[in-house]
Order: sequence, then C-alpha cells, then structure tokens
Amino acid sequence: MKNRIITISREFGSGGRTVGKLAAQKLDIPCYDQEVIEKIAQQSGFSPAYIKEQGEYAVRAGWLSNALASRFSNGLTSQDQLWLIQRKVILELAEKGPCVLVGRCADYILREEADCLTVFIHANMDKRAERIVQVYGEREETPEKRLRDKDKRRAAYYQFYTDMTWGDARHYDVALDSGVFGIEKCVSTLVHLY
Repeated sequence: MKNRIITISREFGSGGRTVGKLAAQKLDIPCYDQEVIEKIAQQSGFSPAYIKEQGEYAVRAGWLSNALASRFSNGLTSQDQLWLIQRKVILELAEKGPCVLVGRCADYILREEADCLTVFIHANMDKRAERIVQVYGEREETPEKRLRDKDKRRAAYYQFYTDMTWGDARHYDVALDSGVFGIEKCVSTLVHLY
C-alpha cells in the first residue's frame, strides 16, 4: 500500500480536526475521524462514547500507570484491545485510498505502510482556551485545566503505544501553529504540500 495519506495529530483545542476536514474537502478525499470510532465500535462491541474517550487518551496521566492497569486473562487491557482494533481499522482505511486520518496514532501506525504526510497542529494556551470555549462552550473547570488534562492524557497514550514523544517535531513532517497562521492558512499549506 502506498496511498498518499495525511495524518493529523493535534493539541486539544488547536483546530486540528477542522484543519483535517477542510483539507480533505479541498483535496476531494475522505477524512476519517468519527468514522474510525464507529468502525471500532462495530468490530469491538464497545460503545462509541467509550471508544472516543479510551481510544486516544490514557486512562491515567502517566505511561507507567497504564502499563500497570488491570488486565484480562489474555494479558490485555480493554485499552490494549481497542488499540489492536484501532490499528486494524486505520490500516484498512488507508488501504482503501488517499485520505486524511485525524488522531489515534495514525502517524505511527502508518509510518511504514503508506506514503504519509505527518502533521502536528498546535497553538498557544490562550488561543486554544478561546477556541474550546467557542466550540465546546463553558464548563465548570477552566479551559486551561481542560486543555492540560486532555493534552497530558493524549501524550501518555501516545508514549505508551508508540514509545515516542507526542508533539516532538522530529516525528512529524510538518508542525503548524494554528494560533499564528489560522485554520485557513494551515489548510492551504497542507493542500499545497499534498
């Protein structure tokens, strides 16, 4: 398989999902985000809500806590089982043709399987806090606390399953600051690089 794939990793609130969807529309290729969750749910029997939370975020903040989590008799945690199904689904989607895949360690899963443009979308805390309030609304906890928690759990999940540091620019072809460039400029950059 050597389909051209864009993988989008992103900080919470940076607009990476939006960048991925808009780039896919402009390139006239599918963008898989929620669809990955639905396919994992079909194959695993887990609910989409459970998969959305567990399929990209570590249950606990540290990788060591995840390594020591309770396991089934086959030695796997429910999160390990989700990882295996998630990997299979991502490989199947990439096999179908060119696409954009958002999150779920797709950059790592496809590193030797496809012609990937690996992207990391980030922004400073103020821009992301402003964006999550606009997109997701106000909550009891501060936007900054929500951002730190989501990013910490994403980083721990990525570290645990890839043995790499999430957000480290050396692991991506392109790192774009959506707070500086804006969503549209990030989209046009990816379309141009594709």
